[in-house]
Amino acid sequence: MSKGSESASPGFLVWRLSTKWRVAVDRAVTPLGLTHAQYALVASLYGMQRRGERPSQRRLADHTGLEPLYVSKLARSLEAAGLLERTRDPRDPRAVQLALTEQGRERTRQAIEVVQGLLQQLLTPLGGLDSARTREFTRDLATLLDAPLDPFAMDSESEKEQS
Repeated sequence: MSKGSESASPGFLVWRLSTKWRVAVDRAVTPLGLTHAQYALVASLYGMQRRGERPSQRRLADHTGLEPLYVSKLARSLEAAGLLERTRDPRDPRAVQLALTEQGRERTRQAIEVVQGLLQQLLTPLGGLDSARTREFTRDLATLLDAPLDPFAMDSESEKEQS
């Protein structure tokens, strides 16, 4: 454990780990012409397409946790780079569907391979990608991601207590 981490709050550690991960992924995918955010988008889209989906920008935003406006901006830049195509949804003309191009699929496969190597490095202290400890850690992370988090809930709870 790093110096000072033992007494750090869980929130600080989550922030530090997410920052460490984002920086590492950014550095790893830069030679492929991607940023961390672009990688998150194309890797998610890659997985969805493999399951037979052609998601809308909104659906991809919900899946990644990125803001819809940011997904739109990322999609436009990836489209300009020839990595994905944006088309109107025939069922809803207001919605835009996304799909990786062949070049986008190939670049994404390369990026996933690089990021999987990073993930293996990150998880080595827990026994590696397939260890029981990593599976437990993954379940804990999923539990935290599923927990509601409303910065204004504390204000409304305080108001209720004062009434």
